[in-house]
Amino acid sequence: MMAKSYKDLVGDGGSGIVAQVTEQVARLQARMSRIRLKVAVVSGKGGVGKSALSVNLATAAALQGAAVGILDADLNGPSIAKMTGVRGLPMAITVEGVSPVQGPAGVRIMSMDLLLPRADTPLMWQAPTQAESYVWRSSMEATALRELLSDTAWGDLDILFLDLPPGTDRMATLAGLLPQLTGMLVVTIPSDISHAVVRRSLALARELKIPVLGLIENMVGYYCETCEALGELFRPGQGTALARDFNIPFLGEIPFDPRLARSADGGLPFVALQGESATGRVFRRLAADLLAHTGVAEGTGA
Repeated sequence: MMAKSYKDLVGDGGSGIVAQVTEQVARLQARMSRIRLKVAVVSGKGGVGKSALSVNLATAAALQGAAVGILDADLNGPSIAKMTGVRGLPMAITVEGVSPVQGPAGVRIMSMDLLLPRADTPLMWQAPTQAESYVWRSSMEATALRELLSDTAWGDLDILFLDLPPGTDRMATLAGLLPQLTGMLVVTIPSDISHAVVRRSLALARELKIPVLGLIENMVGYYCETCEALGELFRPGQGTALARDFNIPFLGEIPFDPRLARSADGGLPFVALQGESATGRVFRRLAADLLAHTGVAEGTGA
């Protein structure tokens, strides 16, 4: 099967017509004005469980009464649709725009994965020349992200989580597209390498003047399913020092729990299945703290 480009799927967003872009920006601002909080979830590095955390935080917030959406901003490696069990569901096109699909707990989801005909279809960014490929890709990704944000009929939301792909350059792209961004949640793991990358992400956020809502450290300790205990497989406690270095809130630690991966593969958020488990309670507390921190009362929707 031939690879698809973004313009093959939803129309040529890179035409450069000033009027088109101006209208799109106005539509984006109108959409975002109906969303209380726009929260980016970032790590700077892949493999830290950022998408699983996004899904479970969003689901936990929805289960507490908030109206929640997720934009899978990882255009080249989307995973949110799979983790929420909505891959393959049709999207309705209305006069208001493209309706996001409904995931667990009513979470509204939009992802490039929903626009591709098959899960293994690659997304290609076709540059005029090889020398221009990097700049072209960045430009086309920004255009595609702006279209996903502006063309989706999100409606009224308390929180829209934006699950960003690895790489600090994506933070700058989002900050340029969405000056109304409430802030970002930063995810790391107990690893010197992960912390080094996160430090660069935090330094860039400071330069871009993006508010940091807090730091979450994932995969801290090992949750034993049979002994109901937390072990010392990893080194806990590093996240606290990192947050202190940048004077940002440390929101908590999530244990390494094998059931998280199994639930993601199965398309049902862990917190919806195991909300009363030790790991589930961590997600629920983090969601409650986020709602309280940002002024959304538990039990109320938008």
